[in-house]
This record gives sequence, C-alpha cells and structure tokens, in this order.
Amino acid sequence: MTMSFPSGIIKVFTSNPTPAVLCFRVKNISRLEQILPNAQLVFSDPSQCDSNTKDFWMNMQAVTVYLKKLSEQNPAASYYNVDVLKYQVSSNGIQSTPLNLATYWKCSASTTDLRVDYKYNPEAMVAPSVLSNIQVVVPVDGGVTNMQSLPPAIWNAEQMKAFWKLSSISEKSENGGSGSLRAKFDLSEGPSKPTTLAVQFLSEGSTLSGVDFELVGTGYRLSLIKKRFATGRYLADC
Repeated sequence: MTMSFPSGIIKVFTSNPTPAVLCFRVKNISRLEQILPNAQLVFSDPSQCDSNTKDFWMNMQAVTVYLKKLSEQNPAASYYNVDVLKYQVSSNGIQSTPLNLATYWKCSASTTDLRVDYKYNPEAMVAPSVLSNIQVVVPVDGGVTNMQSLPPAIWNAEQMKAFWKLSSISEKSENGGSGSLRAKFDLSEGPSKPTTLAVQFLSEGSTLSGVDFELVGTGYRLSLIKKRFATGRYLADC
C-alpha cells in the first residue's frame, strides 16, 4: 500500500516543528494473513482487538526526512510515493486466482503441440474488473525452426520463448473470458520438454484482498484512492 504526498507538503512539514500526526485506518482485513507496516515510518497498536480494522499513525519527523530525501533525488516531481505497508492475502487455491490456466503439451521428435486454456475468474476479485496487458510467455526447447500459432504469437529465437499478447479479458469477453492459445512448433533437435509458463497482467479499479483505506482525524484530506493489482510470479505447469 502506497501513499502519495504532493511536493508542496514538504515545505509545510519543514516549517512546522510539530505537524499534525497523520493517522489512517485499514478496513476489511479479515482475509489478510499478515500486515507489515513500514517499520521506519508507521506505527500501530498491537492490542487493537477489532478483527476487521486496524489503525496506524505515522512518525511525522521520519516522514519529513524521507520526503526531503526523495525531493533531493528528484526535485522536479509533483508528488512523492511512500510505501506505508505490505500485506499478504490468504489463499483459497485456484478460486483465488483471477485468471485460471491449464497447459497441455504433446511432444514428439519433430514437433511440439501446445495448448494453453485460460478462464477469467471474477470470484477472485471484490469487484470484477478487466484484466489488461496480458502477456503469456512459454519457453520451448528442441531447436524450434518454425511456429504456427492461433492467435498469432511472437517467437523469440534468442530466448527460445513464445510470446502471446492479449489486450484484455473480462466477463464481457467472448465466452465470458474463456479461451485457448494454440501453437505447433517444428523442431530440429526434439523432443521438447514441457516447461513452466509465466503470465503477466494488471487490473485497475479492484483488489484481490477487499481491503479499504481511510484517513482518521483532522489535518489532512484524501484526494484520491486508486485500487489496482498486478502479477508478480504467476506461473502454470503442465
């Protein structure tokens, strides 16, 4: 979770030896396994007993020093991002993944047939949102000499990987966001060995955790809350 400060607030903090303490509340935390605040900047009350909310406050002196350092590194920036906490969401297996995947390989000495089935899973998100900028990367060995694919993919001979790019997947996509990627590879040194594929995508406007955020107390106002999630390590095996 990141908080953005406008550049002008640094002057306010530095000219006031005791700026108002910035406090915030994280709500809907029942699905979280861990909450790790930025130990240098953020504090919380470990005795707080509400299982669905948690309050935090910031060390304003440390925040001021940190923002000044950021402004020295990039004085032209209009705002500065501060990581305030990280959290881990409890998993419920494949039901927790927004894009379900299954891969199938058929390998012979001269050819490899590959199929990747995908299915959009709105139940993984608090509010179903579009998955965009999807990239599917599949390593294929065996000396690929030619590739035929549907939809069209890009073959990178140097990396020995096939790349598919899809603009978006959602409930409004064809077949409710379900589909297949198919490719046939001609080989000179087969057979291929089935490998792990990697997927990347992002989504704006929703979260997987259901976590929400609000400021507590006076002295500050919140101008915008942006919700998004993106893949880190998102893999699928044969």
